[in-house]
Amino acid sequence: MDYKRKKKMTYFTIGLIFLLSGIEYAVILPTIWRYLQTLGAAPYFLGLGLSAFSLTGLLSGPLFGHLSDKTHTTKKIILFANLFEIVGNFMYFMGYSKWLLLSSRLVAGIGTGAGSSIFGFLTRSTAPEDRSTVFAAVMACRQAGLLIGPAFNLFLRLCDFQLGPFVVNKYTAPGLFMCLLWTLLQLAVVFMYWDIPPQEEPVGEGDREVGDGEEEEEEEEGKPLIGPRHDILGSYGSVVTPEPPRSTADPAISNVNLPPLSPPPSPPPGEEGDSSHVKSFSMSREFLREEVVVLLTAQFITLFNQTALETMVTPLTQQYFNFGELENSIMYCICSVEVIAGFLFVRWLSRRTAERVVLAVGLILCNISCVWCLIFLANPQGTPPWQLAEFIIGVFLQVLGLPFVAVAQVSLFSKITSEKTQGFSQGVRRSVGGLATIFGPLWAGGLTGNLYVMLGLMMVLLALLTIMMFFSYERLVEPAVVEHAESSEDCGE
Repeated sequence: MDYKRKKKMTYFTIGLIFLLSGIEYAVILPTIWRYLQTLGAAPYFLGLGLSAFSLTGLLSGPLFGHLSDKTHTTKKIILFANLFEIVGNFMYFMGYSKWLLLSSRLVAGIGTGAGSSIFGFLTRSTAPEDRSTVFAAVMACRQAGLLIGPAFNLFLRLCDFQLGPFVVNKYTAPGLFMCLLWTLLQLAVVFMYWDIPPQEEPVGEGDREVGDGEEEEEEEEGKPLIGPRHDILGSYGSVVTPEPPRSTADPAISNVNLPPLSPPPSPPPGEEGDSSHVKSFSMSREFLREEVVVLLTAQFITLFNQTALETMVTPLTQQYFNFGELENSIMYCICSVEVIAGFLFVRWLSRRTAERVVLAVGLILCNISCVWCLIFLANPQGTPPWQLAEFIIGVFLQVLGLPFVAVAQVSLFSKITSEKTQGFSQGVRRSVGGLATIFGPLWAGGLTGNLYVMLGLMMVLLALLTIMMFFSYERLVEPAVVEHAESSEDCGE
């Protein structure tokens, strides 16, 4: 099978993985509140159940990402992670007690850690200028799952039969259904996923494209021309000014070790080895930079607000509009259509506009949404139709800003962090998001009766993020991509 066909099938399988993650969210979220009520759980268990899924994903994400960086493989990691999804969803189906249900979400959450390896793989196998488009497509697959999920709920809610010692009803059926889907996905990964080589990878003495068809002898002949340039190239993410051409003309310089004469600002982690010392230095150098801190803060605050509002929605619709699982499923279906349209628009916009502009637009929409919810949803007034209209507008604004922030911050993060350790870096980013999806439901689950406090903190966090982005706006660029491209041209690519 040729390379292009393998790449297409691999990307298709990645799309299936994110599609199933969206379906799982969509079939479980509308029913988990009533499911917990049938098991005698207190209201705060809703927040615990939603947070448990994120907790183990937070812990497993960096681990799986680090493994993919070390082994340069993702297939085995995905197969291993999916086993936890299968077992966790079967535990959810059993549903003997609220504690077993809580444990089921903990186990299933471990499987989400494979996403770090996948994002690292996508970063290594795509060109920087195409990364926003690829990430938007992958995220749209998850939103497509959120769109399809409620449709499955339409027939899952009709289940009412016995399967051996287990009862299959509208609350337990989603667990059994997802267990079967994740099992089928294992087969798809086995037969349709390949650890294809990255698009670019350093070869010999310079950054050269893998699989470009050049013979090893040709590379050996090119070493005298590009060898000295290799020593002055910094790591991905560093800006290095090349030495004048005298470095290739002066034989004295060509016979000595260049790094002591013109050392790069930072050691190339991928070329110096994978020692723990280098890894430790790389972490402090990359994750404590101002622009990285801003993007990680954006990841945390937007996901915190999103999951807090999602946790609030089902109790709120039950209290004011008497919505059941059918109405909630339809609501999530409509929201998914809006989000998919938003991702498609962002995919088009990202080719014409800088990511930081897209991020700024998303933050403006999120601020407007939070202000609206604070004014109209904290204490709904008026007739029921007017209250419903206020609720719809608030949800619409919240969902509208999500694609802008999500795509922009992921794409920017992948460009300003080292390409050599993308799996681990994406794991850190997803762990920060995991913290948000833990604290968000916990915060909202305990304050469903005091929305002013709940929404007030969300507004403060958004204002803080907006101020941080305003002062760091000039740094939210991807100089590493430009320098990398220029260096590649100098190396003869």
